[in-house]
Amino acid sequence: MSGAQVVAEARRWLGTPYVHQASVCGVGCDCLGLLRGVWRDVLGPEPEKVPSYTRDWSEASGREALWEAAFRWLLPAGPALSDGDILLFRMREGAVAKHLGFAASHATGPTVIHAYTGHGVVESPLSAAWSRRIVARFRFPFEG
Repeated sequence: MSGAQVVAEARRWLGTPYVHQASVCGVGCDCLGLLRGVWRDVLGPEPEKVPSYTRDWSEASGREALWEAAFRWLLPAGPALSDGDILLFRMREGAVAKHLGFAASHATGPTVIHAYTGHGVVESPLSAAWSRRIVARFRFPFEG
């Protein structure tokens, strides 16, 4: 499995409506649901049951729950941004990291495929504003 194959699968989800806690291609998902769905399609069953979560994640407690889960099941990405990398974003200074997307590329430059409130799954330019919010990069744990 390559990063290009991960991107192709993530692009299959484009246009899926934003639905909090959902993970069904073409029906609804949030950013974690997109990652979960792509995981299922490229790796098989999810490694753990995802507990219910609120839209604010763990902001009240300050616990980096999404980052902790990423460390449990994903591998650190290499030094250079690559297609298929899983990007973890901190949406506000001092807030917990609570948004995910897949790095991709287009003729116009780097992009991010993500499920975004009010927009559904979209492919957006990985602009300076988005890039500044990246706090970690991971990749799927492919065999071989």
